[in-house]
Amino acid sequence: MDRAPGLSVRLKLTLSYAGFLMVAGGLLLAAVWLFLLRYVPERAMLNNPDDQLNGVFPVRSALLDVFAPRAAAVFAFLLVFGLVGGWLLAGRMLAPLTRITDATHLATAGSLSHRIRLSGRQDEFRELADVFDGMLERLEAHVAEQQRFAANASHELRTPLATSKALLDVARSDPAHDHGKLVDRLYAINARAIDLTEALLVLSRADQRTFTREPVDLSLLVEEATETLLPLAEKRGVTIDTSGDPAPAFGSQALLLQMTTNLVHNSIVHNLPEQGSVWVRTDARPESVVLTVENSGEKLSPQLVSTLTEPFQRGTERIRDDHAGVGLGLAIVQRIVQVHDGSLTITPRPEGGLRIAVQLPAPPLQMAK
Repeated sequence: MDRAPGLSVRLKLTLSYAGFLMVAGGLLLAAVWLFLLRYVPERAMLNNPDDQLNGVFPVRSALLDVFAPRAAAVFAFLLVFGLVGGWLLAGRMLAPLTRITDATHLATAGSLSHRIRLSGRQDEFRELADVFDGMLERLEAHVAEQQRFAANASHELRTPLATSKALLDVARSDPAHDHGKLVDRLYAINARAIDLTEALLVLSRADQRTFTREPVDLSLLVEEATETLLPLAEKRGVTIDTSGDPAPAFGSQALLLQMTTNLVHNSIVHNLPEQGSVWVRTDARPESVVLTVENSGEKLSPQLVSTLTEPFQRGTERIRDDHAGVGLGLAIVQRIVQVHDGSLTITPRPEGGLRIAVQLPAPPLQMAK
């Protein structure tokens, strides 16, 4: 925004300090003058044989002649003292703000690693500096995460495109090649690229928070997700056990359904080769609801579990089958939980597999009724 030039804050504070000092000095001199007027007579009778000043003498006028020049000198001193002292005092007081402004310019230029780190005891400027440092830290982490995500997404998208190009090159150089298998491979690769693109769009939509919040029963979403994924579970020999009470949450039904589907799908795919199990439970609490999804599977270390919500992480290995997903399942879940002001907890089960708990705020009382 273009603004007209104006006085600096330091100059404004200097003028304010000097003006206040002048007013205070003027009031003090006025009080002295009123005191003199009250106790000094207007005229006095002088009778001194040895002096020529005999008769009536105007005391007040003589006093005014003496007081006025000295009062003017005091005013001049107060003005100079107020301007110089106010300028120095304002500069000292605004020094932290100058450091904050310099840090803001550096951040605007792209340097997010700079920190203000104001020393001293807590006050308004130091509180502002600490908040600004925290904002820079979160912004730097967010930018780094976005850059890492963009690099991973580019890599993931480049892989199916490069594979498709290689298959097409083979088909063009060898017309006798089996085109049926080629079409099947291209179809699978294209389907995977579409899944990845749709997952990226879901993440983008969640990041924008452009959705309408409404009461949503998580138990109904669990039923819908398990019914949709039941053929996949039967194909893999996985049993799904659902239980729990109605769990009214507050948010986007589409996003929360995507979250629930991702959790159940992830639990089915990353399970035992045969006779695996998935347990889904919903619980309603006074101010929140909890969705818990557990599955059997391989034993996982806490270090590996802590990385599962990062984009394109797929557990112990990068599985490449028709239902392995694109490595964004739990990343999408975490983002959906964050934009709904909830919490996501992932812990390894001692006997193998994972336990994932999602806690979301309950609807406001007036909407829950």
